[in-house]
Amino acid sequence: MTGFLIRWVLAFLLLAATFNPTRWNYVKWAGDNYQSEMAISVLAGLLLVVGYIIYLRATFRSIGVIGIVLVGGIVAAVVWVLLDRGWLTLEDTNVMVWLGLFGLSFVLGIGMSWSHVRRAISGQSDMDDVDD
Repeated sequence: MTGFLIRWVLAFLLLAATFNPTRWNYVKWAGDNYQSEMAISVLAGLLLVVGYIIYLRATFRSIGVIGIVLVGGIVAAVVWVLLDRGWLTLEDTNVMVWLGLFGLSFVLGIGMSWSHVRRAISGQSDMDDVDD
């Protein structure tokens, strides 16, 4: 459980570092400073891309498109329940952005953790393809 939480938090930090509704994100910073800080903008952008490649590759390999859609559907259903019960409103666009970041990070966290969960449940280990 702790491993999943760490992977989920790291996914959330990756997404939030890229974009969030505050002024503290790569998209806003790079847009404002790309001429004066081009080298740092490129370096930070490449580091973010590496993080996305690691997370997306692991997610697609472990749960695939169908798993991504199912986990995304579960997240959407939870949001729907919260809206239906009146515990959440979507009048504030900042709330919608944070919900999107939360949902996407949950999908990436599940994708990074699925092999561990599957091994714990079934006792079977996943192996990477040898011909990669």
